[in-house]
Amino acid sequence: MAGWFRQILRKPKKRHVRPDTNTKDVLELPSQSSSLPETEESTKVPTPNPADTESTSSSSRWCKTYDVCVCHSEQDLIAVQELVSYLEGEPDRLRCFLQLRDAAPGGAIVSELCQAMGNSHCCVLFITPHFLQDPWCKYQMLQALSEAPASEGHTIPLLFGLARRDYPPELRFMFYVDGNGFDNGFGKVKTTVWRYLQKFS
Repeated sequence: MAGWFRQILRKPKKRHVRPDTNTKDVLELPSQSSSLPETEESTKVPTPNPADTESTSSSSRWCKTYDVCVCHSEQDLIAVQELVSYLEGEPDRLRCFLQLRDAAPGGAIVSELCQAMGNSHCCVLFITPHFLQDPWCKYQMLQALSEAPASEGHTIPLLFGLARRDYPPELRFMFYVDGNGFDNGFGKVKTTVWRYLQKFS
């Protein structure tokens, strides 16, 4: 009797229970060899923010809103739009400021230009006969030169439809891109911009 009573009062031994992997409460993560069908959700990869990627360039590039500010005469807008479309195209996708497209409505013209130049790494001067005859274009050119006077590659003159003798005297100290040749010099402009941006990588 006492033995039976002792067995009742004795604490039960702790039993180590092994988890049953066949229970429905256990979630199984699909492995590479899993035969679960891939859904559209499972194949989506989050697109990295360009500002977070180090492969294109360092974060110093993204401290400015634009890579290129394009200065031009309004009469050359169609040709300039072709240049901007080329620069902004895949795979490079340079960020361009085009005044008639990107300036804030109601903003002062001079203020918008100065802000755009200050927020751009490079400035492309689209120099044509119309550019040379337009006092506003001359102002843009002088403003571009004053933004970074000692920075090589910041200002990129693109001579389009002009002979070398017509090159503005204010720019004689720097080389220009010849827009009268192959691909209108657009490829050379893009290469020059990327070379300048490498300074920030």
